[in-house]
Amino acid sequence: MFKLEQRPQPSKLWTYAAPLLALAVTVGIGVLLFILLGKDPVKGLQAFFWEPIKSAYALGELAMKATPLLLIALGLAVCFRSNIWNIGAEGQFVIGAVAAGGVALLADKSTGGWIIPVILLAGVLGGMAWAAIVALLRDRFNANEILVSLMLVYIATLVLSYLVYGPWKDPAGYNFPQSKLFEPITQIPKLIAGSRLNIGVFLALGAAALLWVFLFRTRAGFALQVGGLAPAAARYAGFSSRRALWTALLVSGATAGLAGALEVAGPIGQLTPYVPAGYGFAAIIVAFVGRLHPVGMIFSAILMSMFYIGGELAQSRLGLPKALSGVFQGLLLFSLLACDTLIAYRVRWMGRAQAVAAAQGGR
Repeated sequence: MFKLEQRPQPSKLWTYAAPLLALAVTVGIGVLLFILLGKDPVKGLQAFFWEPIKSAYALGELAMKATPLLLIALGLAVCFRSNIWNIGAEGQFVIGAVAAGGVALLADKSTGGWIIPVILLAGVLGGMAWAAIVALLRDRFNANEILVSLMLVYIATLVLSYLVYGPWKDPAGYNFPQSKLFEPITQIPKLIAGSRLNIGVFLALGAAALLWVFLFRTRAGFALQVGGLAPAAARYAGFSSRRALWTALLVSGATAGLAGALEVAGPIGQLTPYVPAGYGFAAIIVAFVGRLHPVGMIFSAILMSMFYIGGELAQSRLGLPKALSGVFQGLLLFSLLACDTLIAYRVRWMGRAQAVAAAQGGR
């Protein structure tokens, strides 16, 4: 019989080993799912873990998919480290895409390359404005940021739907709910000919480096983390909880909005009702699997993008439902939550006599 015994102090080893164990558990359960669905588990695992990395083009697609996940997760990490639960990054992503798309639609054949920075800036400002609503309601009325940010996701989606079904609908689009295709000059510059990979990957990596400096080398970053871990100590030290609230949410909104801008001005190239791809919710898993650390989130974003691509390949090649990628994401999250128990507790084997004594003692 096994029992959990509390550790004298949290285990540093399991802090970093738990995500690896969670991944192993996810893969094991995934193999069982493939078998139960009557599919070859080897082919299933190849779709998720080999196909996304087997060629230069596949690696470019992997990096492109990981870019919005990493950007959003970086902003969420600032919130979570500050004990601010921004669950609505998906809405900030959508409004960033809408703002960026609105600027892109203004371009014509005479527009110069200067429009690209403006598009990205519009996305950042759009995401910040949407996150500012959450900050304002929390600051002025003490509204719960979890509920507010989550409800704003649905409002953002409705705003997008109104625009693509209404004033921004392409009149030459055969009545499909979509804007016209953006002019080529508005497209985010690509890195490799024949690949969809663009400069967004460098922006995401640069954001990760900036976040590392902010969190671990600046007073403001230290103040945010102290406020999240020990609010009373932060107040005693003179750190402003109000400033931390606004800073965390605006940073999170900015990165989510930038991700939205890169998405619509990159691989999508227009506004459609399908811009909300669930990146804002998947990025929550990315942030926690990466231990809210910029380096860890780079690797977890790559892993999550493998799940996205693997789910699409499993659907097209193995006839499995597209929801399988969401199943893998959920399995990873719940496996991580279970494996995190090992950080504070160790597993002990109890002999039969010890088990009987423990049971009698608990009566």
